[in-house]
Amino acid sequence: MTPLTGKTALVTGASRGIGQAIARRLAADGALVAVHYGSNDRAARQTVHLIEKDGGRAFPVRAELGVAGDVDILFAALEMGLLAGTGQGRLDILVNNAAITADSIEAITPEAFDRLIAVNTKAPLFITQRALPLLNDGGRIINLSAAATRIAMPEQPYAMSKAAIEVLSRSLAQVVGERGITVNAVAPGPTVTDMNPWMLDNPEVQQLVGSGNAIPRAGRPADVADVVAFLASEAGRWVTGQIIDASGGCFLGPRI
Repeated sequence: MTPLTGKTALVTGASRGIGQAIARRLAADGALVAVHYGSNDRAARQTVHLIEKDGGRAFPVRAELGVAGDVDILFAALEMGLLAGTGQGRLDILVNNAAITADSIEAITPEAFDRLIAVNTKAPLFITQRALPLLNDGGRIINLSAAATRIAMPEQPYAMSKAAIEVLSRSLAQVVGERGITVNAVAPGPTVTDMNPWMLDNPEVQQLVGSGNAIPRAGRPADVADVVAFLASEAGRWVTGQIIDASGGCFLGPRI
């Protein structure tokens, strides 16, 4: 029996990159996974196909985040899929992964900042609010933050949006702990995904990025997915209210 057999999971932003890797790993561990995506039907279908090809179970859930009614649309589709897959609309694992990037402080506009906060900060808050009544006792909430919250990097607005996620993770853990629910944040460093197109198919840039890590290579989606899988499992039952850095030791300091 795999560690998550009989469990259900929602992974937001699961059609590509880190989200896809998380969805595939949780499904491989036995969970029925709701693959949330915003607009790319083809990518979502491909993720579900890959999960099913590996023997797992998944269904797509489409809902654009950061717009009016986003949470209602998301949970209507989620509950329908859970009922079809399990006979009940209960959830065991929530992974708030969906996010967008933004320009630096010199270039960002008020409109772009509002959009950034709507997707990266507001959506996870209200998705979590809606999920709590559906979440089984002993469940897991895992939020994706970023190493940019502890490192002075050019993406200040993006780091701001993720710092709020870390605050939410710590404070919510205290609220839901009596139900045995754990809440943690996982903070990747620069990872080779299409969210970072400047690294894709560019070994030289990947090597340069990796040179700033204690483990000298660029991050891969599976590196982050494995950490999420641990937190989602029974083995992670005693870890809560924590920010888990999953960056390979990004910018820990100069090598001596």
